[in-house]
Amino acid sequence: MIARSILSPTTGFIAEAGFTHSLTPARNCTFGCTYCYVPTLGIYGGLKPDDWRRWGQFTTFKDNAAELLARELGSHQTIYCSPLVDPYQPAEVERRLMPQILEAVAANPPHVFVIQTRGPLILRDVDLLKKIPRLRVSFSITTNREEVRRMYEPHCAPIPERLEAIRVLRAAGVETYATLAPLLPCDPEELAALAIEASGRDLIGDPLHVRATKRHGATTREAAFRISEVQGHGEWLDAAFQAEAVERIASAARKLGFGFDTGPRGFAKLVDSSTYESNPESDSRRRLRRAVD
Repeated sequence: MIARSILSPTTGFIAEAGFTHSLTPARNCTFGCTYCYVPTLGIYGGLKPDDWRRWGQFTTFKDNAAELLARELGSHQTIYCSPLVDPYQPAEVERRLMPQILEAVAANPPHVFVIQTRGPLILRDVDLLKKIPRLRVSFSITTNREEVRRMYEPHCAPIPERLEAIRVLRAAGVETYATLAPLLPCDPEELAALAIEASGRDLIGDPLHVRATKRHGATTREAAFRISEVQGHGEWLDAAFQAEAVERIASAARKLGFGFDTGPRGFAKLVDSSTYESNPESDSRRRLRRAVD
């Protein structure tokens, strides 16, 4: 696929977090996670009908992404890669588009460049990552329970492998955050401890999107709702329960000397870790208060 542009001005969630641009290297994602919100965006996510009908079955790479980046990058930009697909999805093993993208970014680095992934394949490119100043990796750790991971994201790497990828990136000097998003059924305290042990940093996260707390826009796919109903996980899609789980993670993190924030406040740490200082009323308490009200 030949794209006309590669950087898009941000709106909504990631704009509120402080990102100015997003970079999406492909259309559709072969991880095909059951909860992925992107197919619910339809044409507003730049998708074609076949994308949301056959989500996860194929991907369409933007073959000229690196060439476009060479023209569009600027030092003032704060870039999130990627809100719509995982840049290290399984199809990237053979396509190898990300090394070209990273070379372009290294040649003309923006103010901040963030990679959001759950793919240990990123370790292939660690030498390129180290060339980019102000680069941060946000690595998704969704649960501490492998049986849950297999239900909701069967094509993703096992959780222990993902935690090890965070450790390797950290050891290589790459600023890497464990991002507990979306928050799947788990032991909140154990998940917090595992994520902090691997990253050595404050935690970022977000529960599964539900209409009680997210009135408009993208939401959790129906496939995840069906799994949660069959498996008895329905409470993890309840706003009040989600808020309590988030508060348990925050409490566990505090005991270990770290913080945990959700939503734009949490993701803003990827832009600048000093953007938000500790607040007596956490995001989880605000979420619970809204749900009760």
